[in-house]
Amino acid sequence: MPGVSGTGSRVAAGERGATRIADRVVAKIAAQAAKEAIDAPPAGGTAPRATVTVHRDTARVRVTLELGYPSDIGRQCGGVRRHVVERVGALTGMDVPEVAVQVERLHPVADGTARGRLR
Repeated sequence: MPGVSGTGSRVAAGERGATRIADRVVAKIAAQAAKEAIDAPPAGGTAPRATVTVHRDTARVRVTLELGYPSDIGRQCGGVRRHVVERVGALTGMDVPEVAVQVERLHPVADGTARGRLR
């Protein structure tokens, strides 16, 4: 075998080939990262979903999720964006320049305390 010997010599980078990570695998990583980033999943809500477009070493991600309400929606969406960029980049080595977060549904939090105006 050329370039391989028992003395520890290395194979040239051009001869090693390439690793391709399927879009659906990157989408699963992004969805799991979004799940990790939200404060607490709402009762009765569905798990976050993600779709990904990969071009070479760049992934553009769209995450759809459900959140509890009332909550700081902007802070949670920002946290999701940051965590998805971090996890997808760390696990795949891809650049993630864009993470679009879509809040599909808000679930009322039943904690027994009334918030807002009551009539």
